[in-house]
Amino acid sequence: MSKYIFETRMEVRDYECDIQGIVNNANYLHYTEHTRHLFLQSTGLSFAEMHQRGVDAVVARMSLQYKTPLRCDDEFISRLWMEKQGLRYVFHQDIFRASDEKISFRATVELVCLINGRLANSDEYDRAFAPYIGEK
Repeated sequence: MSKYIFETRMEVRDYECDIQGIVNNANYLHYTEHTRHLFLQSTGLSFAEMHQRGVDAVVARMSLQYKTPLRCDDEFISRLWMEKQGLRYVFHQDIFRASDEKISFRATVELVCLINGRLANSDEYDRAFAPYIGEK
């Protein structure tokens, strides 16, 4: 059984590649952020609406591993699973080249919530993520 709880497919655009013809390293962060946003939308929440209510999920730490480069026009699959550690929501995100499912990029992204600018637990995020977070 797969540990992944969400996935989306995307395609590399030419302007995301560097002179070597591979995806510039910074674009992988965009891919993973977009995946987290789509996942959040799938739970019924919106980053923009949460911000208007004074609740902001912000990145506290990232660990990145670049494995196999993606190239222009490559289709890829961005997958994630998550866990909760104290106040942190830890997203484990993997990007696979669609043609052969070869791992291209791996990230661990830790988010924390600021409520009206102060570090705190978010009941809204806890409720939205509860079905996806296994018991420790």
